[in-house]
Amino acid sequence: MEEGTSRSPSHCCDTDGPYNDAYQWDTREDCEVRQILDRIADKWSLLVIALLDRRTLRFTQLRREIDGVSQRMLTVTLRQLERDGLVRRTVHPVVPPRVDYELTKLGTTLLETTQALVAWTETHQGEVAAARADYDRRKIAEGEAAPAGV
Repeated sequence: MEEGTSRSPSHCCDTDGPYNDAYQWDTREDCEVRQILDRIADKWSLLVIALLDRRTLRFTQLRREIDGVSQRMLTVTLRQLERDGLVRRTVHPVVPPRVDYELTKLGTTLLETTQALVAWTETHQGEVAAARADYDRRKIAEGEAAPAGV
């Protein structure tokens, strides 16, 4: 076995470097790093993690707080976060059933990162909006249609 090669078939990159060679893990479908990043970088997951900051919420409370999420998408997101060990689901034996969601100890380790992303977005939203408008103007001037959904 080559030096630096993991014995684990799902391990796809070395974690020693500052950027962990993104090209290495980004090209492998079975890479756990990519799968985890896909999960936690998903817009619904980020919102759920942020909303569960130091509190427990019921499904209906989460759905009310997250504008635009469907019941099915929230269910899928919560199940995936629970499977990944980031969210704890507690079912209370009452009628009707009451289900609470909270971050696990592992899930709370993501809060600082999530908050940093939100802070960056709030700080730079004007610059991003200006860049988008500039891009759209250039594309229109070049005779191309502006991107859909803008």
